[in-house]
Amino acid sequence: MQKEKDYFQDHMPGNVCFGCGRNNHDGLKISSYWEGEEAVCIWESQKKYQGWKGILNGGILATLIDCHTMCTAMAAVYKAENRSLKSSPIYRYATGTINVKYLKPTSNETPIELRATVKEIKGRKVVLSCIAKSDGVITAEAEVIAIRVFDSSKDGESVFQG
Repeated sequence: MQKEKDYFQDHMPGNVCFGCGRNNHDGLKISSYWEGEEAVCIWESQKKYQGWKGILNGGILATLIDCHTMCTAMAAVYKAENRSLKSSPIYRYATGTINVKYLKPTSNETPIELRATVKEIKGRKVVLSCIAKSDGVITAEAEVIAIRVFDSSKDGESVFQG
C-alpha cells in the first residue's frame, strides 16, 4: 500500500497565490512533496497555458518554478527545525531572486516534472536550485533565493505590514 503524499501546499491555509494557492480557483494549483532530499512537483498543463502550439508558455514555467521553490523553502526550514508542516510558528516565503535558464522547449502536452534542491539555509534566506523536465529531458534550470516574509511567532509579523 502506497503512502499518501504530504503536499506542502496542503499546509498553507488561506493561500490565494496563482501558482500554489489552494484557495485560488483560477490558479495552477501545484503540489510539491519530498522525495528524499529533493522536492518534486508533477504538473499537467492545459491548452490555455501554451506559448506556441504544444509548447508551454515561458512565464507559466517560471511561475511553476517560483512557487515550487517558495513552498520548498518553507518545507525545508520546517525540516531543518525538525518539525511537522502542521506545526507553529508558520513561515511563508517570497522570491528574492529567480534566474531561469530556458534550455529547450517544454511540452505543453505531457506532465512537467520539477525537482528542487536546497543549497543553503541562512537566517531568513533559503538558496535553491530547480530543474524542469518535459518527457524526461531537462528543459529549464533555475537558481532561486527565497526570503522569509512571514513568521507567526513574531505577532504575525509580515514584511508587507508597515
